Amino acid sequence: MTPASFLSAVRTRWKRWLLEALLIVGIVVAVQLWQARDLPVGPAPALAGTLVDGRVTSLTDVLETADGRPVLVAFWATWCPVCKAEEGNIDAVARDWPTLTVAMQSGDAAAVAKHLKERELGFTAAVDADGRLASDWKVRGVPTHFIVDGRGNIRFQLVGYATELGLRARLWWAQRFAA
Repeated sequence: MTPASFLSAVRTRWKRWLLEALLIVGIVVAVQLWQARDLPVGPAPALAGTLVDGRVTSLTDVLETADGRPVLVAFWATWCPVCKAEEGNIDAVARDWPTLTVAMQSGDAAAVAKHLKERELGFTAAVDADGRLASDWKVRGVPTHFIVDGRGNIRFQLVGYATELGLRARLWWAQRFAA
């Protein structure tokens, strides 16, 4: 094989790999857009509930204490394997960013509190035993995440596994470019 033909073969292989990578990224983006198709956009719906420790909270309360910073709203469940895989990401983000999590159809406050303690998670959660809060936000599956800017508008929605870096980037973007 001549050096020229070798280089041609390498270029062809790289073009094919690039095309395949773009196809995979395109499929992933299309699936994510399809999953988020009915989720709310614009002003965030009302969200109020009771935390595992018995305190009552709301998205409005969290936004007020956030001083204009965006808020991560995360719907999850104790029985969801994907939620368990990403809960460390949510925990890490919740240390630095205002966060409101909702434990959907995961039992009563004691069951959710037990899960948080056993998994050594620092965030708290609103209990949504009957799925009413999730239904109000049109959440059909977990995990589902929303980034709500300081003005109460939904800036991003994400269904499925979320990385810590991805959540932080969306929060940063919502803070930096809030209109």
